[in-house]
Amino acid sequence: MWFFARDPVRDFPFELIPEPPEGGLPGPWALHRGRKKATGSPVSIFVYDVKPGAEEQTQVAKAAFKRFKTLRHPNILAYIDGLETEKCLHVVTEAVTPLGIYLKARVEAGGLKELEISWGLHQIVKALSFLVNDCSLIHNNVCMAAVFVDRAGEWKLGGLDYMYSAQGNGGGPPRKGIPELEQYDPPELADSSGRVVREKWSADMWRLGCLIWEVFNGPLPRAAALRNPGKIPKTLVPHYCELVGANPKVRPNPARFLQNCRAPGGFMSNRFVETNLFLEEIQIKEPAEKQKFFQELSKSLDAFPEDFCRHKVLPQLLTAFEFGNAGAVVLTPLFKVGKFLSAEEYQQKIIPVVVKMFSSTDRAMRIRLLQQMEQFIQYLDEPTVNTQIFPHVVHGFLDTNPAIREQTVKSMLLLAPKLNEANLNVELMKHFARLQAKDEQGPIRCNTTVCLGKIGSYLSASTRHRVLTSAFSRATRDPFAPSRVAGVLGFAATHNLYSMNDCAQKILPVLCGLTVDPEKSVRDQAFKAIRSFLSKLESVSEDPTQLEEVEKDVHAASSPGMGGAAASWAGWAVTGVSSLTSKLIRSHPTTAPTETNIPQRPTPEGHWETQEEDKDTAEDSSTADRWDDEDWGSLEQEAESVLAQQDDWSTGGQVSRASQSPTGAAGKLRAPGNRAGRSQAPRSHLLTVHGWPASITGVAQSPATRATPSLPCLHVPAPSRGQTLGVRTTGRASRLTVVKAELARKKREERRREMEAKRAERKVAKGPMKLGARKLD
Repeated sequence: MWFFARDPVRDFPFELIPEPPEGGLPGPWALHRGRKKATGSPVSIFVYDVKPGAEEQTQVAKAAFKRFKTLRHPNILAYIDGLETEKCLHVVTEAVTPLGIYLKARVEAGGLKELEISWGLHQIVKALSFLVNDCSLIHNNVCMAAVFVDRAGEWKLGGLDYMYSAQGNGGGPPRKGIPELEQYDPPELADSSGRVVREKWSADMWRLGCLIWEVFNGPLPRAAALRNPGKIPKTLVPHYCELVGANPKVRPNPARFLQNCRAPGGFMSNRFVETNLFLEEIQIKEPAEKQKFFQELSKSLDAFPEDFCRHKVLPQLLTAFEFGNAGAVVLTPLFKVGKFLSAEEYQQKIIPVVVKMFSSTDRAMRIRLLQQMEQFIQYLDEPTVNTQIFPHVVHGFLDTNPAIREQTVKSMLLLAPKLNEANLNVELMKHFARLQAKDEQGPIRCNTTVCLGKIGSYLSASTRHRVLTSAFSRATRDPFAPSRVAGVLGFAATHNLYSMNDCAQKILPVLCGLTVDPEKSVRDQAFKAIRSFLSKLESVSEDPTQLEEVEKDVHAASSPGMGGAAASWAGWAVTGVSSLTSKLIRSHPTTAPTETNIPQRPTPEGHWETQEEDKDTAEDSSTADRWDDEDWGSLEQEAESVLAQQDDWSTGGQVSRASQSPTGAAGKLRAPGNRAGRSQAPRSHLLTVHGWPASITGVAQSPATRATPSLPCLHVPAPSRGQTLGVRTTGRASRLTVVKAELARKKREERRREMEAKRAERKVAKGPMKLGARKLD
């Protein structure tokens, strides 16, 4: 029978990375980088090879191995696993780097900030306080070689080789026998008489002073150099001097030293230390404290180290959202930290949380997600957007909160390139049609028009032909002046998507109507667009061979590269109109237009129909390049005097035709500016008169606001009886036509004659009864 010996090193679940040890640590241990065989996660492995004739060092290494296994503290190097054989000792800990190597690397990268050093020293002093006050242990080896730094920048205390009990029951301190470590011993240890009075922590606090000196000034050449603080900050110098004082009795307890440094104005009294202390106790904090902490955290993250944000703040943010019900307050710091992550890390850590957040019904969370979508949209793939993100986002179109509706509209700029055919050309267009025509907030209707112009290049050719002309035409008849401007610019942004016939027959007529718009900003844009389209038509007329090149995008498939002009005005809806909308909503909330008792023709929601009467505007690329130069801040003043109005893009032709009769749908006369029976405050209109002289007499008075807007009006002399007067308003969606006065008189005469004939018939029917009555008499 054969017996096979088991190799414990080969079966050990961790392996060394074939690289030289990290630095030459004084002492029996060599530090190697390693990884876990099952997962590949990085670890650090301290290795001690047993050598013949080194029994004393072997006993020191075994004692340290035992201390690692039994001591657990957040500021002491975390033990993961270990291996003890006759030939070697392996201690597996979290992945760390010796402090000396870490400081050298940071100096090459620009130096270590005082904030990081303050928190690192805080951790080391806290570990010493735990050992001496809670465990009655003396570390006996505090120095640069005994401190390690993990991936989050946290300082950990190691070097437990020469630790001993402060109560004296385990014997005296072990002998080191290593000159590099013995130079940190305090001067009182050289006095063997025992007459020096000292505290149990006195020696370790002296060594802490040596560590502080080395952190700021480099390796300690000799003990006499401690008299010169060098680069130690002034706020720390008084406390440092207490540590390296000749009298060991006055050296403070580690807990007292922390208290002194944490006093107001002290070296460890700063936002970074306070943040770390809160994160260490976040599980026991009250919900209100957590909310306040996360709200203030994002302001401080810019000054915090990148590694600290990635490896310490980020896990706490994810945990707070997953289990702590932190809600929307974690979003701002979460996305701020996300900037430090690689694409792979972002996909693994943040995207799953973002997808889950979109399903939340918390309005605050939804609006913050929409506002900050630009920070994570590039990490979302198309299946995730169409199946998990978009179905939740579209609920924002129906939200009663105007701010959510507006942010939902603007988020489509980022989502549109990733939407599939059904979501983009059907579902989204249905919501856009309803918002642009029926939303009571003028700025939201304006944003919808702008957004549609930007995503027009992503739509299919059939959807573009059916939607764009009708949608932008409707925008030019919106009572909200910025919406009319957006309609003109929308046509200009998508100018390459229209045929020459559409430009001549549908777009230019609308632009000509806008040249007499009451708002100068609308008129200016209309004139620009007219000149642009006329130039385009003229060039094709001069050289018909250019037609194919000009119309190459009309029937082309959707492509992000099309509609280059749209990209040049993208910043408008994202920034300028956003602030405008929020201000209007706060200061001038509008309500839905008051419904009258005039019945309306039902119109289907969510689709457009191309009407011959629709008038659109467009502008060539030369004009489009100058859109961002416009002063969009002036729109804010224009918006305050305009009321919201509801309608649907698909009813443009019907409304126009219905309004051409002298009465509405129910036979009632409508005032200028009303649409299909909807009541609206009276407003001034620029009138064009056919067949009668007119003169500009001043400005029109607005009964609704009792203000005098600077709008020109025309004085029309009253016609004499029997003459024909045709008056219509331009620059608005509705038109009022007054028919011939003589025709109205004839109709009234006809109705009078009909009524007289009916009365005569009734008299004839009653005649015999009256005659009979006379005969009886």
